[in-house]
Amino acid sequence: MNLEIFKFLWALIGFIALLVTIPGTIELLILTIGAILPPRKSVESKTTSFRMAVVIPAHNESANIETCLKSLFDCRDKESEIVVVADNCTDNTAEVAGKNGARVLIRTNETERGKGFALDFAFTELLKESFDGFLIIDADTVVDSNLLAEFRRLFLAGADAVQCRYTVANTDSSVRTRLMNLALLAFNVLRPRGRDHWGLSCGIYGNGFGLRAEILHAVPYSARSVVEDLEYHLELVRKGFKVIFADKTGVKGEMPASGSGVKTQRSRWEGGRLRMLVNFAPQLFIEVCKGKFRLLEPLLDLLLLPLAFHISLILIAALQFDSSLQVLGLFSFFVVILHIFSAVFVGKGGWKDLAVLAYAPFYILWKITLLKSLFKTSQGDAQWIRTERANSGEKL
Repeated sequence: MNLEIFKFLWALIGFIALLVTIPGTIELLILTIGAILPPRKSVESKTTSFRMAVVIPAHNESANIETCLKSLFDCRDKESEIVVVADNCTDNTAEVAGKNGARVLIRTNETERGKGFALDFAFTELLKESFDGFLIIDADTVVDSNLLAEFRRLFLAGADAVQCRYTVANTDSSVRTRLMNLALLAFNVLRPRGRDHWGLSCGIYGNGFGLRAEILHAVPYSARSVVEDLEYHLELVRKGFKVIFADKTGVKGEMPASGSGVKTQRSRWEGGRLRMLVNFAPQLFIEVCKGKFRLLEPLLDLLLLPLAFHISLILIAALQFDSSLQVLGLFSFFVVILHIFSAVFVGKGGWKDLAVLAYAPFYILWKITLLKSLFKTSQGDAQWIRTERANSGEKL
């Protein structure tokens, strides 16, 4: 292969890489700008009554459920009830939850397994009662002391749905959990804050989100994929509903520090997003072309690759011989750097969150090794697999 042919092929690869990443770069830039601008003022309500059920889907969570319940009871008020859904449990999750003051719903179904089924079961039962809304918390979570009060305030102000900050509880367990915290500062803090500033739906991230009862009647929780939270949010925005960001409160979840749990979690999250891209992007594109411009941002979000792959492609563009491709690639890389530093700033991170970027090249290489697993998880018949965590040998 002579030099001219090599330059042509390399330029073609760079052009394709840049083309694939343009929607994601636009998304990152818009949301980063929105996040660092002053937040919008929320509307207050004169009414004060709003009865909530805090729903905790739990499969074999006896090792974690007590800590979760303690943090919830510390901020519980008289209008809230805490409900644990013991879903296909083979341990004493239900017993531990009951002893710690929670109401327990027991679900057993060996064929319909996963968080989406557990939540649909809980909502079906609880919607028969007089609850005004629901707050969903994972069983391995600790919550801020103002969580319920802040959700109630936003619901009383008219929110259809609410999502709070969701970050890592065990940030110091390993380099991977520190990197995960940095990723969640971007994904679960900066991006929803940016969307909220522009008046967009901030998203649902599976933990620390709330739904008004009327919304569940209008859009039943029928999501069944391995990323049922993203699937349900896309259905919400298509029906014209919006999720408000609760920037003043949050939840922290336990993340796998090492071992198979890390691979399982990343493959599930990112393979599931790929499946949602295949399922929803064509529909969203058609609806945007028909004038439903509120769906443009959810479409851009789906087109944004996981950041490790996004960075890999823009570096290919930045290393081109062609100066125009170089400039666009370097600009895209600058947007990513701005996005990461802004995430640490608005997420109130520290120097440790920035220092861990030294490990980012090795993390990117590791992510590339997961491509086969990612594509397998993206298949329509992929099964939901519970993440193995440091304090639990259980997995689903």
